[in-house]
Amino acid sequence: MTAHGVYAMSAITALTAQNTTGVYGIYETSPEFLAKQLDCIFTDIRPDAVKIGMLSSSELIEVIAEKLTEYGAEHIVLDPVMVSTSGSRLIGEGAVKTLCDRLMPLAELMTPNIPEAEVLLGGSIAGAADMERAVRELGEAYGCGVLLKGGHRVNDANDLLYADGALRWFYGRRVDTVNTHGTGCTLSSAIASNLAKGLALPEAVRQAKCYLSGALSAGLALGRGAGPMNHAFAVSGTFEE
Repeated sequence: MTAHGVYAMSAITALTAQNTTGVYGIYETSPEFLAKQLDCIFTDIRPDAVKIGMLSSSELIEVIAEKLTEYGAEHIVLDPVMVSTSGSRLIGEGAVKTLCDRLMPLAELMTPNIPEAEVLLGGSIAGAADMERAVRELGEAYGCGVLLKGGHRVNDANDLLYADGALRWFYGRRVDTVNTHGTGCTLSSAIASNLAKGLALPEAVRQAKCYLSGALSAGLALGRGAGPMNHAFAVSGTFEE
């Protein structure tokens, strides 16, 4: 978000013990403390957009839905994080239903990958036609835009947006790298940043995909597993050197 020229504020839902090889522990914030964090943000520096990432329990999801509704939050981008890059499950079974019922109807856009969309729909997605069917079903079921990311098994790096009743493909280039830790989080954060700056949704997605490709191409070969991207690949200045 800093690389996109916006000021980011965090409401922490959970701490994770993780590195490039996996997630080894999750310590949830209490619902009461999460509510206080959100109150502090919205009553002081009101956000122009909201990105929602990992949510591990129904109780936390309920708090977020209540606060976003209370404050009339706009430009909500929901990344329905269910499994980490290393394969660790990050959300409880019961929390998936709460996520669908309470948060998805509030979102302007949700950004599932193929496995996440399969969980939400209860069926397999095996090609471009399946992706088009899936985004329509999700968008019409929850009343929000859907960006279905094709990087997991299907359509290489091509993503599909369904918004305002229209389909739009975004074609990307596959970057040959194992350093893909946090790609979904990066993409959704970049989209939210672009929406905060006033870009229309399709252009916000297009620019975010370009940024993601650059960060992947400049990836950092760190750790023994799926290493991080270089989020600062386009940042230059006195203190960079």
